[in-house]
Amino acid sequence: MNFQYHISERLHNRKVLNKIFQILYRDEQSAARCGRISLAHGTIETPVFMPVGTQATVKTLSPEELYDIGIEIILSNTYHLYLRPGAELVKKAGGLHSFMGWERNILTDSGGFQVFSLSPLRKITAEGVLFNSHIDGSRHFLTPEKIIEIQEALGADIIMCFDECSPYPCTYDEAWRAVDRTAAWARRCQDSHKRREQALFGIVQGSVFPELRVRSAEQLVEMDFCAYAIGGLSVGEPKAEMYSILKLMDQMLPYTKPRYLMGVGAPEDLLEGVKTGMDMFDCVLPTRLARHGSAYTHQGRITVRNAVYADDFSPLDSRCGCRVCQKHSRAYIRHLIKAGEILAHRLLSYHNIYFLHELMENIRSAIRTGCFSDFYQSFLEDYNSREQDFNYR
Repeated sequence: MNFQYHISERLHNRKVLNKIFQILYRDEQSAARCGRISLAHGTIETPVFMPVGTQATVKTLSPEELYDIGIEIILSNTYHLYLRPGAELVKKAGGLHSFMGWERNILTDSGGFQVFSLSPLRKITAEGVLFNSHIDGSRHFLTPEKIIEIQEALGADIIMCFDECSPYPCTYDEAWRAVDRTAAWARRCQDSHKRREQALFGIVQGSVFPELRVRSAEQLVEMDFCAYAIGGLSVGEPKAEMYSILKLMDQMLPYTKPRYLMGVGAPEDLLEGVKTGMDMFDCVLPTRLARHGSAYTHQGRITVRNAVYADDFSPLDSRCGCRVCQKHSRAYIRHLIKAGEILAHRLLSYHNIYFLHELMENIRSAIRTGCFSDFYQSFLEDYNSREQDFNYR
C-alpha cells in the first residue's frame, strides 16, 4: 500500500514539474520561439543565455552587477563545488543561494563534462566514475545517486542528470556505449530525485552520429523529464555538424518542453540555436574572453589589448548601452590590461555578459514582432562584417 502511494505521489509530482514551461510566441519561418520558465526563484524569459558561475561566482562580477544587467539565472558546477568547499558546507550555509548571496535562479550542471575533460584521471564503469581530484589528487567515486544527493544539498532550482559526454572525435561504438550509459544513469537519477521543487533535466548524448542522437532522445523522452538538454556539442566538431544535430533535436524533442543547449555562447551559435528551437544556453566564453582582453561588438570580436587600440577613445561598442560603454574607452581598458589591473577583466566581463543578454532580449523581441528572420540575417551580416582579430573559441 505504501509502495503504491509512493508511486502515485511521484507521478503526480512529475506532472506538476512538467508544467514549468509556457510557449508565448513562435516564429513562422523557423523553429524559434519565446517562452517562460517558472521556477522557485522567479520566472525566466526564453530564449535565455545563462552566465557561468562555476565556483559559485561569475568570475570578477558581483550579484548586484548581474542584477543590474538583468540576469535571471546563472549556472554553477556540481563537480567543482563537491570538491571545494563541499556540498555539506553549502547545505549548512542554507544552500547555494544563501551561500553566494544570489536571490534568483541557479542551475547546477551534473559534472559529466568535467569528468569527461579529466580523462587521464578517471575510469568510467556502469556504476559510476572513479577519478582523482585535480586539486589534491584524492580519490573519489561518483554515481548518479550521489550526483543527485549533492545537487539536492546545493539546492539549485534546476539540476541535471549525470551523463557521459563523448569526446570529439570518437568512434561510433564509443558514442553508442555513452548513449546507453547516459540513459541508464538518467533513470537512476530520476529514481533518486526527492526534492520536487528542483526541476530535473535529462541530457541527450550521441556525439555527431544522427542515429545515436535519435536513440538517446527517444530513451530520455520515454522517461518524461520536464526538460531536455543537448550535451556533447561544441567540443571540437565543425559548426555545420553541430547545427545539423540541432535541427534533428528540434524534430525529436517534445515541442512543449524547454530545450537547453549546453556549453554554447558564441553569438552566431546562439542565433542558430534559437533558429532550431533551442531555449536555454550557457558558456564560459564571455568571461574567458574578458580575461584574454577581448570584447564582443556588433561588428565582431575585438582584442582590446592590441596596440591598435592604444589611442582609440571610442567605446568598446558604440551601439551598446552598458555602463562600461557609456563611461570608458578602448584606450583606457587597454591601459588597464597592460598595467595588469583586475578592473580590466571586470569591465570586459560586464560588457560581454551584457552584450549576450541584450542579444537574447533583441531575439525575443524579434520573435514577438514576427521579424526574427530579418534580425537573424542583419545581425550576422554586421557581426561578420570585419575580420576577427582574436581567433579564440
